Parts: sequence; structure tokens; C-alpha cells
Amino acid sequence: MILSDTDILARLETGDLVIDPLDDVDTQVQPASVDLRLGSEFLEFRRTNIPCIHPNDAREVGEYVEETHVDEGDDFILHPGDFVLGTTKETVAIPDDLVAHVEGRSSLGRLAIVVHATAGLCDPGYEGQITLELSNLGNAPVALSPGMRVSQLTFTELTSPADRPYGAERGSKYQGQRGPQASRIGDDPEFAPGAGTPGEDDGDTGDGSER
Repeated sequence: MILSDTDILARLETGDLVIDPLDDVDTQVQPASVDLRLGSEFLEFRRTNIPCIHPNDAREVGEYVEETHVDEGDDFILHPGDFVLGTTKETVAIPDDLVAHVEGRSSLGRLAIVVHATAGLCDPGYEGQITLELSNLGNAPVALSPGMRVSQLTFTELTSPADRPYGAERGSKYQGQRGPQASRIGDDPEFAPGAGTPGEDDGDTGDGSER
């Protein structure tokens, strides 16, 4: 069951679902979703002197990205073909009986801006800001302004609360993240020395999630 605006507001009121700061309820809460705003931090990917990235090498991943801060009132220009990591301004906390889906806004989609490449899920138990995987699929640069509504969350109620929610007990890599976070795939158990079988999936976006 997807939560309606009435359900979302009720869950926010009880405090088991958290979206903070939610500065403009009338604007941000849609009929079956909540709009989230763009944060001020971005991770840009270097294109020179990088032969390739080995996902299990944290040093290579770290060398591949550099952080950019854009103040509210200024713009981050996303050029055609660019891919950057952004973040939501809001921090979310998802209760154990809900899963949140990160979606783009139609108005930005019509400008060929997408907000996630694959990580469109916030698992039950996730807490933190959401890392956005921003791409420009069009032919013209697009200005993105920190503070603008850039994505939306929908919420689906599980048939029962998750028995193993996202979090520290599962060793979840992105729990509590603040700002955009580069890939930590090298922490996956299948990359551990002597690992022979795949481990658990990331399970979130941004972060996020991703997340």
C-alpha cells in the first residue's frame, strides 16, 4: 500500500517517519509523495589521469571524486553527459514497516535531468540524507540551485515490519550519511580477503539508499 498525503502527515505527526527540515508542508507534501530539496554539496568525477576504477580500492574511488560546495542563491551547472553526486537538504528516518522510493520530479525530467542511476530505494530503518545520482541526458546545460525541490519520496507499507532493518547491526555502509557519499562498494563482504560467496546487497540509495 502506497501512503497518501493523509497517511504521510499522520506518520510525520507521530514521529516514526522523519523528514527534517520540512519547512513548507503545503508545498512539499504532494498527494502521495514528499518533495525533497537539493543540498549544497556535490561530488564531481575527475576525467583525467584516471585509467580505471577498481571498486574494491577505496583509494582509487577517493581520488576519482572532488567535492564542490554551492551556496543557496548560486547555481551548479550540470552539463550534457555529466554525472555528479548530490544530496538532499533533508535528513530522513524510515521506520521498519515502510520502504521509501526516490523519484525524480516531472518538471526536471522534462529538462532531461534524472536524480538516480539505480539506487532508488531507502530501506526500512535507513536514517540520513539521501545521495542523489544526478545526470543530464539532454543537449543543453541546466542550472541546479541548492534549495530547489529536486526529487520526491513515495512510501510503501510492508506487509510486516522488517526483521532485519537497515542500520548498524547489519553493518550498513551509508547509515547516518551526511552530504553526498562516494561508493563504498569495497566494504562489501564479497571483496573481503578469502570471500567466496556474495554478501548482502547495499539495499539503499543514497544513499541514500544511497545511499
